[in-house]
Amino acid sequence: MTEAAGTAEPDLIARREGTAGIVRLNRPKTINAVTLEMFRGIDKALDAFEADPDVAVIVLEGAGERGLCAGGDIRALYDDSKVRGDLGKILWREEYILNARIAKFPKPYVAFMDGIVMGGGVGLSAHSRHRVVTERTKLAMPEVGLGFFPDVGGTWLLSHAPGEIGTYFGLTGQTMNGPDAVYARFADAVVSSSRLPALRDVLTKIRPGTTSAEIKILVDGYATGETSGPVAAMQPKIDAWFAHDRMQDIAASLQRDGSELAHATLKTLNEKSPRGMVVTLRLLRLARAASSLEECLVREYRAALEVFKSDDFREGVRAAVIDKDRNPKWSPATIEEVTPEMVAPYFAGIGADELVFDRSN
Repeated sequence: MTEAAGTAEPDLIARREGTAGIVRLNRPKTINAVTLEMFRGIDKALDAFEADPDVAVIVLEGAGERGLCAGGDIRALYDDSKVRGDLGKILWREEYILNARIAKFPKPYVAFMDGIVMGGGVGLSAHSRHRVVTERTKLAMPEVGLGFFPDVGGTWLLSHAPGEIGTYFGLTGQTMNGPDAVYARFADAVVSSSRLPALRDVLTKIRPGTTSAEIKILVDGYATGETSGPVAAMQPKIDAWFAHDRMQDIAASLQRDGSELAHATLKTLNEKSPRGMVVTLRLLRLARAASSLEECLVREYRAALEVFKSDDFREGVRAAVIDKDRNPKWSPATIEEVTPEMVAPYFAGIGADELVFDRSN
């Protein structure tokens, strides 16, 4: 594949380097926030790399020094939501189908999760076969702070973290470092950022037909061996606090504990969208019983369409991204005021908008 003509580099660079199919998110000024056009470009690049017998491995990376990807283009979704447009419906459908494709991609797929990795960036990387984090990694699913929930298959990933670690990260939106991400099963190996160029160089020279097992051995040869971060030490407390199916019970458990850590965690939760937390907790519990990533993505899609229509989403984005006053006025304002009737539409049937993951159709 070749880059787009012209002097300015495109937002997505997809090309072969040796035997590697390189996918570089190339919007460094926005920490590589992903647009609909970029998702479509990635899908086309994967078509070409899958069909090319000389491509042995896919490597996902982000341009610049700040991170792989800060998420989707939230401002565009916000603007479209205000005019009741259909960008959310289109973007999330194509993004979620791409997430599922990455999870089942037939060639080894290596994601360099260096620096900031959030939201849509998690969807492009954490479903891949080989997920490399560094000492600079700051990974988060902070969507509840936007009146949203962890999507892009986030409910599937979070529900498979040890104990209640995923519930904790999903509801608080707290940041994982590299070892935390490995422990939470969002990543596979910590590699020093100084060694990434050498690992990347080796990946561009592997022979076609190299198996994922062989790639794992190669990556592990560059890894530090770290497998747990600071959050792992907190797991007994996290498991006790978050082992409930109602937000009121989680809040009460934190309140009863009374420790400084419990107080800080409760304060964090009190900053989030009450409706977003209730929806998130239910999605996480349903994901535990799900049989596949695709099942979770379909459920997330239905919920995302409902979020797109909600005042909480627009208010959350306004407070965090537009006005940046960090003071959202949630509706309702407390978890006690979130009724079953408010939550029910997020879990309604998909109908004609059901995601189709079979690429042969």
